[in-house]
Amino acid sequence: MDALDQRIVSHLVADARASYAEIGAGVGLSAPAVKRRVDKLLDSGVLRGFTAVVDPEALGWGTEAFVEVHCHGNVPTGRLRAGLDPLPEVVAAYTVSGNADAIVHLRAADIHHLEQAMERLRAVEFVRRTVSTVVLSRLLERQPPPHHQD
Repeated sequence: MDALDQRIVSHLVADARASYAEIGAGVGLSAPAVKRRVDKLLDSGVLRGFTAVVDPEALGWGTEAFVEVHCHGNVPTGRLRAGLDPLPEVVAAYTVSGNADAIVHLRAADIHHLEQAMERLRAVEFVRRTVSTVVLSRLLERQPPPHHQD
């Protein structure tokens, strides 16, 4: 990925709906040249796709929590994923270093719904215990900027 690719990615992060011509005007390339580079970035996995960013609160899922998951024994990542995947309130999950085996990000409609989701999470057969932190307000959320070479 060269400096032009990084500038293209920056334009896409700022506005994924920008046309190739608009991006090209910003980086000094023609629209077809931008398209070729975007196609290569998609093929190489730098860009994984394009999506709409939806406000969960607008959809009625404004209550969220981060939950440390502590497992019985050593649970492989594939089994962790398989156990968490059926829970629709799990919007993200990560294996982590430290005391917990994983961190799970839950979203729910309200505190009652969140409690039900946490009960179902605790019922997953490999979960020994959980430690939950309910989000009061979101201070900052953004995509990482592309690495810039100097």
